[in-house]
Amino acid sequence: MAEGWMRHFRNEEFEPYSAGIEKHGLNPYAVQVMKEAGVDISKHYSKTLDEFGNMDFDYVIALCGHANESCPMFPDKTKVIHVGFDDPPKLAKKAKTEEEKLNCYRKIRDEIRIFVEGFLYNIKNNNE
Repeated sequence: MAEGWMRHFRNEEFEPYSAGIEKHGLNPYAVQVMKEAGVDISKHYSKTLDEFGNMDFDYVIALCGHANESCPMFPDKTKVIHVGFDDPPKLAKKAKTEEEKLNCYRKIRDEIRIFVEGFLYNIKNNNE
């Protein structure tokens, strides 16, 4: 969802990539709630950091506790930022209905959007 928001808001300025510690596949609930918000992530796919080889990154944003604990080392020029969002699939396990499951994803979708908008605002203002 974070890559989707980054591409939606600032695709012309940033080249966002998304990767995880493990591949889990593209979550259909994430696709659905992002579509509701006007962002199509249906062509995204699950990747690991290894798939990017020796690519240099300006920023690495870890979105969950497990990623922060397992985050590999990056060169000093890479700024690593940890934001501990809840994991939507874990939240949705407690849901009793499809709508409750979707609401778990909507909550995290909206939190990620707020973070991405703030991140982009801060980057722009710090570079001016």
